[in-house]
Amino acid sequence: MIASGHDESGTGGGTNSGTGEGRTAGEPAPDRVRTPDRDGELATAIRLRDGGDPAERERARLLLVELAGRLPDDAEVAYHTAWAHDVLEREAEAVPYYERALALGGAPGPGGSGSGSGLGEADRAEAYLGLGSTYRVLGRYAEAERTLRAGVAAFPGHGGLRAFLGLALYNTGRHRESVRLLLELLARTSDDPSVRGYERALAFYAADPDHTLPPVDPA
Repeated sequence: MIASGHDESGTGGGTNSGTGEGRTAGEPAPDRVRTPDRDGELATAIRLRDGGDPAERERARLLLVELAGRLPDDAEVAYHTAWAHDVLEREAEAVPYYERALALGGAPGPGGSGSGSGLGEADRAEAYLGLGSTYRVLGRYAEAERTLRAGVAAFPGHGGLRAFLGLALYNTGRHRESVRLLLELLARTSDDPSVRGYERALAFYAADPDHTLPPVDPA
């Protein structure tokens, strides 16, 4: 249920991070085979969706559903259609659009995995996060773990993917791995001085969260 900075309550906005793209979420990816109608309709829908007004977000959703129906091989349109459902808390309806976006979402053009527009790197990372977190909030934990693992493998520096993988691992009963992943992420990314001072200790316990000292022999 996450797309480009959304939280799991369906609110959000923001920028992609951790992918090295330096491109704001929602900006059209470069080098697409486009038509003026497609570009204008997509830009209008993104503007309506990102404005925050519920009625405008519903308008955006309807525009994107129609556009995705006309352009079934366009991964970028599918991704933004999923996001439009996510922000309206229509998670189950977002899933097939996220799945389509990732299935098509290789590089655009002849080298891509679809015949239409692919996804830029930033949007592809966020599509993994969006689909994985949506699976998780729907209780589809195994699919969430599998998707988020694939996302982390593709984007190992993306902290958001790692954080949500940690949550999915908790849900699938892999508690030790969940704690390890989240402690490693905390130690590496926190700016809190009271956390940074224990970076080595956190890294140690991330590797072995069950570690304790042996009992002291009273003799």
